[in-house]
Amino acid sequence: MTTWRATPGRVPDLRRLRYFLAVAGEQNFTRAAELLHVAQPALSRQVRLLERELGVELLHRTTHTFALTEAGRYLFERGPVLLDAADELWRLTSAFGAGDRGAVAFGYGASASYETVPELMRALTVRLPDVEVTTHVMSTGQILAGVGDGTIDVGAVRCPPADIGLETRLLRLEPQGIELRGDDPRAAGETIRLDAVADMPFLMHPRDANPGHYDAVVGVFRDRGVEPTVVHRTVTLDLALTPLVAGEAVALAGESARLGLPGGLVWRPLDPPALFETHLLIRPGGANPAAERLLAVAEEVADELGWR
Repeated sequence: MTTWRATPGRVPDLRRLRYFLAVAGEQNFTRAAELLHVAQPALSRQVRLLERELGVELLHRTTHTFALTEAGRYLFERGPVLLDAADELWRLTSAFGAGDRGAVAFGYGASASYETVPELMRALTVRLPDVEVTTHVMSTGQILAGVGDGTIDVGAVRCPPADIGLETRLLRLEPQGIELRGDDPRAAGETIRLDAVADMPFLMHPRDANPGHYDAVVGVFRDRGVEPTVVHRTVTLDLALTPLVAGEAVALAGESARLGLPGGLVWRPLDPPALFETHLLIRPGGANPAAERLLAVAEEVADELGWR
């Protein structure tokens, strides 16, 4: 009888456990060595080292055969569970590096809440089920600052300003149109020309709310020779679009906004068309693999939905 003394505080080598399980399963060192593609002497040495680490004899050896000891049978029965758990642990841990697991803080503006972000999140839930995405409705300034300082990982911004020091990915090219009362005769057609509503005040956010979007809207007016009367929104968020419902103004808005229109209002695409960009933003060289993976999947989703 060999007396073994366990190495205190030492976790047994899982490779040696695999070797032992192969030997015990095959009931033969030669066949186990062939299965493992290792030399038989090396296999025997590794099993002895495992016994030394555990401080117990696993195989009772004779001249030509061996039998499992009580401890060997115990390890043979339960060892596969440990290996499966270790394989799963390794796999799940490595998934963080690939971006298939992790957490992402995602900021977006109210205009993206009608369709763009809900559709994107629905797809991400299916394709990246182990990535936890926390969403935040934020102003454009908050999104730019949050991505810049790492408070949020990814931002969605309509018409982001140039030279912001962030990496941008095009998510959507969205057709623009006019929101107006449905009983307005100018809403009767399938499309609408900007000059047809040039006599109406245009409801817009102040420029400092999102300079890029404001300038894009002004550019549409300029390209079509329209000089609008601009009415700035008096509240940050007016889901009822009170001035429009009252017939006091119209608004230029993206196609997705039609989904959230109050009763009595309609959306008609511009003729000729105008497209505004929505970009995803991330810090250059960001250290969050899950955020990088999210961006890659978002681009796939955007292409499939015909957003760009």
